[in-house]
Amino acid sequence: MTALVAMSGIDKIFPGVHALDRAHFELEAGEVHALMGENGAGKSTLMKILAGIYARDAGEIRIDGEEAELATPRDAQARGVGIIHQELSLMPHLTAAQNILIGREPRQLGGLLLDEAALNEQAAAILKNMHLKLDPRTPVEGLTIAKQQMVEIAKALSYRSRVLIMDEPTAALNDAEIGDLFAIISQLREEGVGIVYISHKMDELKRIADRVTVMRDGRTVGTEPAAGTPVEKIIAMMVGRELSDEAARTPDLSQAEIALEVRNLKRGREVRDVSFSVRKGEILGFAGL
Repeated sequence: MTALVAMSGIDKIFPGVHALDRAHFELEAGEVHALMGENGAGKSTLMKILAGIYARDAGEIRIDGEEAELATPRDAQARGVGIIHQELSLMPHLTAAQNILIGREPRQLGGLLLDEAALNEQAAAILKNMHLKLDPRTPVEGLTIAKQQMVEIAKALSYRSRVLIMDEPTAALNDAEIGDLFAIISQLREEGVGIVYISHKMDELKRIADRVTVMRDGRTVGTEPAAGTPVEKIIAMMVGRELSDEAARTPDLSQAEIALEVRNLKRGREVRDVSFSVRKGEILGFAGL
């Protein structure tokens, strides 16, 4: 069976950096394929080449078995490839409909005037097909980050994308919003859309991915089925070595000397009554949206 996307021998060199070294990647129709690796492994660079944002220095890209020259994002869109970046690229002062169809707005009177009614109607049809309850006339600046993400997906699908690249799509979402996003992804999978899912979150693999490809130092390490592959194996592929139980064990630092202590820190409405301490030899993590 011919893969929807087949990338082979992909090289990319930036000044002083060999970002991709004969990397390869395949995507099937109706598949969620997770692309994983440490920061700087080459994941985003490889996908930006597929999306026409970067030009490859060597290698071959085939879509539906045919060689594809993707010199620009417009070339990629024409071949059915859409990308949703980690940093949303919407215009907040415009409505959802205006963002979805920007540059392709329906017009009337020989192209002199924007056909606002047709614009909202077309956007509403796209949102309805996604089973998304969202008024296309709503300004994007009034939407939650999750809803803005859905508008980005709708924008990509408006080009009739058969390949959808998602770069860290859950980075700014809470659990309920992640559930909504995964519901959309499942629907797209059933419709035959191939989805490339870039993420660092191991717990998401079992929930959403069919296969996992791991990259390290610009090279493709390997591809494994998501369901039957232990997380420990994927981590070992990412870092290039097996992690021993001893190395993974967290030391007990409860009695270690306190290196820094902060009590009742305040700064207007930005920081309100925050306290924390960190002990010598300890790594203190801060998490939140």
